[in-house]
Amino acid sequence: MSDGGSWIEIILLAMLAGFIGLRLVSVLGRRTGNERPVGERPRGPLAELVPPAARSGETRARGALELPADTDAKLVPALEAIADADPGFDPSRFVGGAKAAYGMILENFWQGDMAALSGLMSDEVHAQFAGAVTARDGQRLDNKLVRINRARIVNAQMIGQMAEITVQFDADIVAVTRDADGALLSGSESDAVPTSDVWTFSHLAGSTDPNWLLIATDDAAFP
Repeated sequence: MSDGGSWIEIILLAMLAGFIGLRLVSVLGRRTGNERPVGERPRGPLAELVPPAARSGETRARGALELPADTDAKLVPALEAIADADPGFDPSRFVGGAKAAYGMILENFWQGDMAALSGLMSDEVHAQFAGAVTARDGQRLDNKLVRINRARIVNAQMIGQMAEITVQFDADIVAVTRDADGALLSGSESDAVPTSDVWTFSHLAGSTDPNWLLIATDDAAFP
């Protein structure tokens, strides 16, 4: 290949990489002023739930953490501890990012796209989701997330250097199951079913890797 052809290939690859990066940012958002230095490890799909840890020497004023209005007072000490370990942590922004992640994970799971889920969850949860997809035995889910009525933090803790935050999602979902030929087996395309899911995300506080992973899922167990 000529030198001119090589330069064209390099330019096209750079444009493609830039487009993919913009797509991730458009889904999970990002604060301005936090551009990633050249050579830093790429962020995963859930990396934007919180900004990276503050620079060395940067501190957060005690009591300055802004919390969602529906935050239980008993969770404040744990959220403060997480913010102390990752001073850029913003609980409200975390909830917004978690809602986006909830929709993204459900859509890929319903479609049976396990490859797309591999960077979003722990190996254990991924295996559970993969088992559920296999168990469909040719059936397919034609589900739709209609709306998320509420997303709130219901638990938070630091386990060593690991930050864990549990979010309850109350949503309306159209749940439809079809056979391999597309015939309706169960559900209704016009009726949304109220659902409550409790998901726990985990992150190594203070790590240069900003990724959060889904480590547990359950039905709602909180009032």
